[in-house]
Parts: sequence; structure tokens; C-alpha cells
Amino acid sequence: MHPAYFETCFLVADLEPWPLEFAILSAYATTGEQWTPERNQVADRVLEAELLDTTRWMRRLTGFSPISGHAEPSWAVQLPFATACDVGLRYQQDAIYFVAGDDLSVSFCDARRRLIQIGRFRERLRLATP
Repeated sequence: MHPAYFETCFLVADLEPWPLEFAILSAYATTGEQWTPERNQVADRVLEAELLDTTRWMRRLTGFSPISGHAEPSWAVQLPFATACDVGLRYQQDAIYFVAGDDLSVSFCDARRRLIQIGRFRERLRLATP
């Protein structure tokens, strides 16, 4: 698994309450690939539309590396782990994040899927400045 997954933090607009369990998904270029900004934005809009039809709760956040500065708009969504992995696969993602309680885990989306705990979710939250 790419080491960057273990350093990711999340930029949020506010610290409103979070559900007990949720996934964090992106449709941007998967690890190791470069897509045009237009392709990333189209994939993100298609993912957003799909999620709006299938989940009760979702909110925007941005996953970023405090080391490299790479940032990627993502969606926090209330989906079961297996469903979130399936969605990730459809959007050509290598991995997703999953939060249970305050435990942040990462998992491959493919047949290697299993939760690997990487820390506390709330410790990785950063407030976006307006």
C-alpha cells in the first residue's frame, strides 16, 4: 500500500457531528496516475450524483498530505465498508478510507480489501480557512 495513505489528513469546512461509521471516497486520478483537471472534475461530479442517490448522509472534505501538499477533493458518505469498496472500484480507486467511531482505517478496494487502522480520525481533521 502506498505510504502516502498513512499520512493523509482531512480539510473540512466545520466540525459538525459525524456518523458513527462512514467511508471517504474520491473519484480523482488513482495513485500513480495523472488525469487532466477536467477528467478529475467530471469523475467527481458523476460520483457525487451517484452518492446523492444512494446515501443518507454525505459531506465534502479534502484529503491532503501534510508532507507533499497533494490534495484531493473527496466525499465522506454513510455507506457500509463493502459497498464503499465496490464504489471505489467502479471509480478506479486503489483504496478508500473508513471511519468507525474515531478509528480511521484504509483499505484497498480490490480483492485485497481489509481494514488497516492508521490512527484517530479527529486528530487528522483540519479546519479550512474561509
